[in-house]
Amino acid sequence: MMPLDRLTSFLIILTVAVSTFATRVVPFLIFPKGKEIPPVIRYLGKVLTPAVIGMLVIYCLRSTPVIQAPHGIPEAIAVAVTALLHVWKRNNLLSIGAGTVLYMVLIQVVFA
Repeated sequence: MMPLDRLTSFLIILTVAVSTFATRVVPFLIFPKGKEIPPVIRYLGKVLTPAVIGMLVIYCLRSTPVIQAPHGIPEAIAVAVTALLHVWKRNNLLSIGAGTVLYMVLIQVVFA
C-alpha cells in the first residue's frame, strides 16, 4: 500500500471533520429551540433505536451454526445475559461489555 501525501491526508481529515460536524449541526438548524418537532420525527426517534439494535442482533447472529455443535448455545447464553443485564441495570456499556466478554470466554474456554 502506498503512503498518502500530506495534502491527501489533510483533505481526508477535513472531509471527515466537516461531515461529522454537519451531522451534529443539521438537526439544530432544521428544528431550532422552541419550534415544534413534527410527530413523524418524534415517532421515528422512538422506534428507530430499537429497530437498529434488532437489525444488529440479527446481523451478528446470522451465521450462527445451529445444526452443528455447539448448536448456538454460546450465542444464546450471551444474548440472554446481555438482555437480562440491560433490563436489570439499564446500562448499555455494562450489558454489551459483559455479554461480549461472556461470549468470548464461552467460545474460547468453555466450548473450545
